[in-house]
Amino acid sequence: MKRSLGRSVLAFVAGVIVAAGLALGTDEILHLTSVYPPWTQRMSDALFALATTYRAVYSIGGGYVMARLAPCRPMLHAMVGGVAGTAAGIAGAVATWNLDLGPHWYSILVAAIAIPCAWAGGKIRLMQSSALTPR
Repeated sequence: MKRSLGRSVLAFVAGVIVAAGLALGTDEILHLTSVYPPWTQRMSDALFALATTYRAVYSIGGGYVMARLAPCRPMLHAMVGGVAGTAAGIAGAVATWNLDLGPHWYSILVAAIAIPCAWAGGKIRLMQSSALTPR
């Protein structure tokens, strides 16, 4: 049981690193290459749409990683990641709501897509593992 818990924690942490790490890294690269304006300037809605798109892709990847590394019940692991992503998204929306750092739809959408994206990543892993299982 203890080993399984450790592997579950590892799966969660790895998934978070994939989803959040890639999103934040991409943000930084796009700022450094002037695709995005400096951090202190507000971006256009189109750039927030771009950020939402790659966050969705990375969130799917994070859910996949959680499911892939899970010692058991891969979809549950992915969904725990989705719930954590939703909680983080809500916390971010609350923290930035009155700061005029971006449109409110962006903050809401980031929180709203976390669970569906995590589910999609878990589902991809389940489909992959069932395709690899001999019949």
